[in-house]
Amino acid sequence: MTDQSGAASSAAGQDGPGLRRLTTRETAERLGVKPETVYAYVSRGQLSSNRAPGGRGSTFDAREVEALARRTGRREHAAPSGEPAFPTGITLIERDAYYFRGVDATELARNHAYEEIAEWLWTGTLRPGIRFTAPADARAAARRAVAALPPHSGSTDRLRVAVVAAATTDPLRFDLSREAVLGGARSLIPTLVAALPAIGEEAPAAAEDGVPPGLARELWPKLTRRPADEASLAVLDTALGLLIDHDLAASTLAARVAASARAHPYAVVSAGLGVLEGPLHGAASGLAHRMLAEALERGGAAPVVADHLRTGRRVPGLGHRLYTGEDPRAGTLFRLLERVPEAAPALNAARDVVTTATRHMPLHANVDLALAVLSVSSGMAAEAGETVFAVARTAGWIAHALEEYGEHPLRMRPSGQYTGPRPPQPLPSADGSQSAGPDRTETSPQ
Repeated sequence: MTDQSGAASSAAGQDGPGLRRLTTRETAERLGVKPETVYAYVSRGQLSSNRAPGGRGSTFDAREVEALARRTGRREHAAPSGEPAFPTGITLIERDAYYFRGVDATELARNHAYEEIAEWLWTGTLRPGIRFTAPADARAAARRAVAALPPHSGSTDRLRVAVVAAATTDPLRFDLSREAVLGGARSLIPTLVAALPAIGEEAPAAAEDGVPPGLARELWPKLTRRPADEASLAVLDTALGLLIDHDLAASTLAARVAASARAHPYAVVSAGLGVLEGPLHGAASGLAHRMLAEALERGGAAPVVADHLRTGRRVPGLGHRLYTGEDPRAGTLFRLLERVPEAAPALNAARDVVTTATRHMPLHANVDLALAVLSVSSGMAAEAGETVFAVARTAGWIAHALEEYGEHPLRMRPSGQYTGPRPPQPLPSADGSQSAGPDRTETSPQ
């Protein structure tokens, strides 16, 4: 691929161990200037450049660019709405589609396993057949920690505890070099899956050819008692791939803030999990699950949709602020679910919800509704979609952490707009009133 200036894309490129190279376009975005100005910096000796592979365009040392950005006082971009916007080369969302490093994310998810997409997102290199494995000590520590939780604990509770337990077994967790972070990430994700208690029959440690099962096959028995079939596994694996990243969603922003403070990758993932549990984020699929289950029980979507609207609740699984049409993740999963015979009733109920709820307003299905079809039709618990979301998004948080570690630290430190009482105020007293305090004297006007 080439960037807008003709330079070969090398966002994950290296020029020697640990030295990341940026394209002309990336350098210009980081400095907040036009590509022509980048070459002016080169001519003035403020930046050095190398010819890109193939002789098209130039590449620049990320550390040199960062140092120049600090010297020139370049500030982050602001979105048209006035909100801060941070440059990222991971995910682009535009025209009702989204892309991982410039490649259509739905195409990647349809054609590659979750681990392959994660590796692509982290390194820009596709590694067919790659499998992530959990170290024995991390797996054992995570399982012991999760087993100590109360039986009513949710899956996100278990995942948060598993992350902390896994971190304690990794003495290299404070090493923020690219290779160390990648090594930890490749072991953390399967550790999280291994830590979840099995409901069904667990996948074998390795197939007859000695190759470990993919992450979707390992996750399946943690979600349902039903035996795995290839069509359902394809839906789960595709869902994992689709959900890896979605630009700066709330949990991803939290993860980047942690990485900006140079928190280690396990702490970054913990930050993301803490935000994910909100009902407006990862837990939204559980609401859609319950709605679909009720629609199946009552024989149609109309009374269920009416109940939601009558009580002032929004209808789960519909609409997305970043898409004017159907969420591309939902469309991809719906097409795969059509190949699963057991999914037909839930899929029809989901379509009934869309038809009923959008009779007077232009809303479309989002990924939460598609996850609900998978969870309802597979006999999974309502929180299964949240589990899938959390496991999948861990790879995205790591990708953003890797990117953030290359930025200057603590850049995500906004200033508060104080709206409280203006100082000086008297010291408060124990009864809740305010007094001048023993070291102040007050005079009354004469």
